[in-house]
Amino acid sequence: MSSPVQTKDPAIPQKMERFSSSLKRYSSIIRMASNTLLRQPSQVANAHQNTVWLMDNTAYRHPASHVSGEPHSWRVEVVACVFRKDSRRDVSKFVAVIADLIGLDGAVGTEKEIRRRIAQRLQPFLYQVVPGHSMMLELPLPNHTTQIHQIGPTEDNGIISQVVNTGVRHIADGTRVRAHIRGVKDRASMETTFAGPEGWLVVSDIDDTIKYTKTSDTTGIIRTTFAEEPRPIAGMPQLYSRIESRFEPTWFYLSASPYNLYPFLREFLHDNFSRGTLILRDSSWLDISELVKSFTVNTQEYKVDRIRKIRKWFPHRRALCIGDSTQTDPEAYAEIYKRHPEWIHAIFIRKVMDVPHMEERNSPKRFADAFRDVPKHIWRVFEHPKEVYHALDEIRARDSASFYP
Repeated sequence: MSSPVQTKDPAIPQKMERFSSSLKRYSSIIRMASNTLLRQPSQVANAHQNTVWLMDNTAYRHPASHVSGEPHSWRVEVVACVFRKDSRRDVSKFVAVIADLIGLDGAVGTEKEIRRRIAQRLQPFLYQVVPGHSMMLELPLPNHTTQIHQIGPTEDNGIISQVVNTGVRHIADGTRVRAHIRGVKDRASMETTFAGPEGWLVVSDIDDTIKYTKTSDTTGIIRTTFAEEPRPIAGMPQLYSRIESRFEPTWFYLSASPYNLYPFLREFLHDNFSRGTLILRDSSWLDISELVKSFTVNTQEYKVDRIRKIRKWFPHRRALCIGDSTQTDPEAYAEIYKRHPEWIHAIFIRKVMDVPHMEERNSPKRFADAFRDVPKHIWRVFEHPKEVYHALDEIRARDSASFYP
């Protein structure tokens, strides 16, 4: 169930088309440069020519450890993005179009402040990605040794996704280390959290679940993504703090947003919620209509695929899934439950009442259809986060009873 976002302004589609044309002309230059790089042999990313992002992640043991009782070595999926350092371009014309799209006024701050914010958020979308580049990852471990792993080369989209086997078995659950890329600074570091095979795990959506995004409205998406300071949904930081204190889970934040928003969303999470692994779509966009679609198109398939991957890492943990009613979280979580009913212990869906065009998505029939084959005690729809507190207590009580009969 994925409906196109809507807008009340009839001029928005025409404005978006003009903006898209400008970005497409710019993107043709980027593609030509990237194709040239593709014909070159693999290179090593370096501080003079490249900007590198490393994504925070969660280390896991092979699931066979749980069965055999013999701990296997820790593994971690390393995700990195590589860009040309000189690929920053003047974004003023794109800033002007976005300001026009949202009807820039003083509602979210001074005009100078808003335009600076728009430019800062836009810039990563205009970086030139670099294929065919490798790098050396320096991974410090608690035993005062540092491992060196070669990762790469980057794919056509400038991204590396590679599993690193540390070969080390005895690292305490909950340990955090910070790895770096040799010879590259900027954001070229990542925090790795070591999470054992047992315990709790939370899969949380971001947009309109814990952050105001207004994904049911085109202008709302553009405004909250580029012009406004991010705002947490009222009561959700307190709810997540409660989950953290009672369940001590491993956190995964799963969003359909493009990876270009990683720095923006990571900062938002660190300011308001428990630390965890942030998973975003591994494709960028060439025009603003594609950005809007990334929040709304094929989100169920995308989320089911990523959650199944998380389950492969942690099949013996107990999962809580938290989402909202704007897109396909109910259907995605229900599909995962039907495939792995022993793994999903609760599904919480925030019924979004503070954005337009939500009547059909908030209807009782929609939820009944989505959760037709899911037991009623597993899923719950709520408007205010405090409504979930009692359900958490019940889950905790059931969990204690199952382990201490």
